[in-house]
Amino acid sequence: MTAEAKSAGPASPPLTERQEARRRRILHASAQLASRGGFDAVQMREVAEAAGVALGTLYRYFPSKIHLLVATMQDQLQHMHTTLRKRPPAGDSAAERVSETLMRAFRALQREPHLADAMVRALTFADRSVSPEVDTVSRQTTAIILDAMGLENPTPEQLSAVRVIEHTWHSALITWLSGRASIAQVKIDIETVCRLIDLTTPSAPTRPAAPRRAARGA
Repeated sequence: MTAEAKSAGPASPPLTERQEARRRRILHASAQLASRGGFDAVQMREVAEAAGVALGTLYRYFPSKIHLLVATMQDQLQHMHTTLRKRPPAGDSAAERVSETLMRAFRALQREPHLADAMVRALTFADRSVSPEVDTVSRQTTAIILDAMGLENPTPEQLSAVRVIEHTWHSALITWLSGRASIAQVKIDIETVCRLIDLTTPSAPTRPAAPRRAARGA
């Protein structure tokens, strides 16, 4: 989940209201199946049946299970972003706010470990054909972090810090899902990497030093 998106191809035509409702049913069915049984439980035929669509229709929306689960990840992040905007973090510094935001997102995923595992595995398995969906996840994650920082026009250095924070958050999620890190360890890692924000925040301009007076007798 990186902050930079690759060049997008031609824009797809917007979905009609009926198509959007069908897409929402598919994503809901995917999340429900993944929540119950993880990655292996998401089978395209079962998703189609649960969503009430033909299998061929499902494949027109999502060419593979990986495409579907990465899109499910984007949908979950969008819901998180909406919730975070309603209840923004209360930290005094940008680093504190980003840390709080990512831990809240992490705990939301923690409540659905099978779903989290399915989505993260899909991101890990994604190849170039899934780049548009992966890029959307990246942009959504970046937007969540920048909102917490309170930035609209980040500097290149700040965007670099955001990329490193995203990498760390993703890695922490993987290590927790595999049982190799506790929630406490994840929290420490997130708080540590968020300190990069302070290092990349432009300093306030300094006032020029007053000119020295010439010494008498010079």
